[in-house]
Amino acid sequence: MLRENDKSIDNMFLNYSFPDENGKFGEFGGKFAPETLMPALKELEKTYNNCKKDPEFQETLSLYLKDYGGRPTPLYFSENLSSHFGFKIYLKREDLVHGGAHKLNNTIGQALLAKKMKKNRLIAETAAGQHGLAVAAAGALLNLKTDVFMGRKDIQRQKLNALKIKLLGAHIVPVESGSGVLKDAVNEALRDWVANVKNTHYLIGSTVGPHPFPMIVRDFQAVIGKEIKMQMLEKEGNLPDAIVACGSGGSNALGAFFPFLSENIELIFVEGGGEGLGGERHAAVFSEGRKGVLHGAYTFLLQDEDGQISRTYSRSAGLNYPARGPEISYLVDVGRVKTAYATDREVIDAFKFVSGKEGIIPAFETAHALAYLHRMKGMYDKNDIVVVNFSGRGDKDMETAIKILEMRL
Repeated sequence: MLRENDKSIDNMFLNYSFPDENGKFGEFGGKFAPETLMPALKELEKTYNNCKKDPEFQETLSLYLKDYGGRPTPLYFSENLSSHFGFKIYLKREDLVHGGAHKLNNTIGQALLAKKMKKNRLIAETAAGQHGLAVAAAGALLNLKTDVFMGRKDIQRQKLNALKIKLLGAHIVPVESGSGVLKDAVNEALRDWVANVKNTHYLIGSTVGPHPFPMIVRDFQAVIGKEIKMQMLEKEGNLPDAIVACGSGGSNALGAFFPFLSENIELIFVEGGGEGLGGERHAAVFSEGRKGVLHGAYTFLLQDEDGQISRTYSRSAGLNYPARGPEISYLVDVGRVKTAYATDREVIDAFKFVSGKEGIIPAFETAHALAYLHRMKGMYDKNDIVVVNFSGRGDKDMETAIKILEMRL
């Protein structure tokens, strides 16, 4: 926990403007992509930079987020959790965004960019299904053909979201290659984009991939942190002591963290610990990974001694990815963001505890951040404030939860 007399944040964050002109966050990031995609990446960067300065584009985006997406989302004071843990806990209710997660913040923005570039087709990857659902919603809203790549394992464990995606008019492309999880869905989506780059926009769902995707996704998701800052000042008259978010690629975490990088606030990123470290039954990249290149960017990832991508495991489909985005990797590498992991057992306990204690059912992904609250108990005083980015609701995980918890009517 950062205090007034603690070492202040390094001056480099006071005017944080990463990435640089080469798409780098320090040594991380870049643009490792096939030559056929370079014109599309340059077009996307140019279009985004223009739209970022265009009041009409920003007004349209804000209107959709407000009237279609339901923003701003509440910053809810969790009285019961606060009483239990001994410090003030606020939940940033991204689970109340249309579709049930923060993902729509980015998909509407990128879908509008696709329209600007006169692309008539969207493709996307998804694991937990929330990004796929948000892309399908944005595609339906803006009349864009949508294909969503989803691993066979994830289709089975996220049946509800898969059905919702189809209902919204999108086509699910089952991915049979590899382990049939998120990494494999990304691979297939990239292959499709290479083949159909002229009429297709690849709507990446997290702060991963080649530049300018990490920057674009971060900027669209930063609405979360901007709202937290305003709401916190309204409710408490000051900023929180810590912000906790779950993460894989890093979109919901960076969305919450980015506006606070220059503030004396502890930022905590919680990964998927699976069945514990060691072997291939976890997805804790920052705990056991090292630097390398995956899906267009130099970043932290899990790999073996020969540089082959390691298998990962997490009960949470959305955190079952072997790499981290370049910006969150940079922030961890320089010590600005603290990392932790939660095991599947801790996640299920948090899922059950928070549901019964506060009457809000979290997604398994979100339950990773909530599980970390137990480790903060006793470290924070009663007047300290912790914000948890409540990134998604648990409807999609109920079938799995019922089996694990052996629930009966």
